[in-house]
Order: sequence, then structure tokens, then C-alpha cells
Amino acid sequence: MLEQAKIDQFIKKAQESKQNMLDLSSDEDLSIAIMNLVSIEEHFFFTAEKTGKPEYFDLLKEAREMRKELLAKIIKEYEGEVWCISKHLLAASMRLMEVGTKALGQGKKAEAEDLFAKSYQLYSLFWGVAKKLISVDDAKKIDEGSLNVHDKEKKTVWGKLGELVKKAIDCCRE
Repeated sequence: MLEQAKIDQFIKKAQESKQNMLDLSSDEDLSIAIMNLVSIEEHFFFTAEKTGKPEYFDLLKEAREMRKELLAKIIKEYEGEVWCISKHLLAASMRLMEVGTKALGQGKKAEAEDLFAKSYQLYSLFWGVAKKLISVDDAKKIDEGSLNVHDKEKKTVWGKLGELVKKAIDCCRE
């Protein structure tokens, strides 16, 4: 559950002076690198199995260790399954992006746009989890699409997280 106070605090940090500005652009680049490392792990696995060459598992292990080290730069503290959830959110986001790109190349624009939207939703959810903007504390049954009991806006959770990511992350800032 996304708490308005946490959202406001996060946005406030992002809007502070340039000297102290929250710069997620490096973390965003890092998250894309992590996505690719997960894909590399998968490719080493399938290549090892398809070729019968176990040395690809050694390469998989190296890629995995690097991915773990880099993910720890973004997910510093976590509880329960948050580490794995984060990894799988990035992996699923990357896969949907790739499938969307293939659909786009095949002229299936509507399908591609749907896949891209889902990819971005998962990516936004990753940032919501990574920056601890989502909390299950005091979870209650609330209206569908609401982030908490005080939320009156009828935008979906995905839409709200996506807007937050857009406000907080400026990948073009150096």
C-alpha cells in the first residue's frame, strides 16, 4: 500500500536543490543493467543445457554474482521476499519489453503498446518496492485502484506508481 506521506517525501527529495537532488538516473541505468544480467543468466542456462557444456554454468554463476552485487546497490534493506520480488519484477519487465519490441517489429502495434504498458507497470512497481513506497502495514480492504484509505483519486495503482516514477526519475539529468 502506497502511503501519501511517503510519496510526498519522495517527491520532495526529488525536487530539492540540484546540489542535493535525488539522482535516480544512475540507479535507473543500473536497474536496466540488472535486467540484462538476469537475461544473461537465463541464456547461459539454456546454452549449457542445449549444448551439454557445463562450463556455461560457470559463466552463469559469474553473471549471477555480479547481478547480486549490483542489485544490492539499489535494494539495501529488505524484508521477506522483497529481494526476489525485485529481481523478478525487473526480469518480467525486461521480457515484456522484449516481446513488445518483437510485436512492434511484426507490425502488431496495439499488442506491442499493451506489452510495453505492462512492462512499465512492473518497472514502476519495482521502484515502489525498492524505494519502500509500498507498504502492507495496516492493510485494509479499500476501493479497487486506491493506494490507501485516504486515496480519493481513481487512477489505478499502476498509474499512480508510473506517475511517481516519471516525476522522480529523470534519466537525462547528468
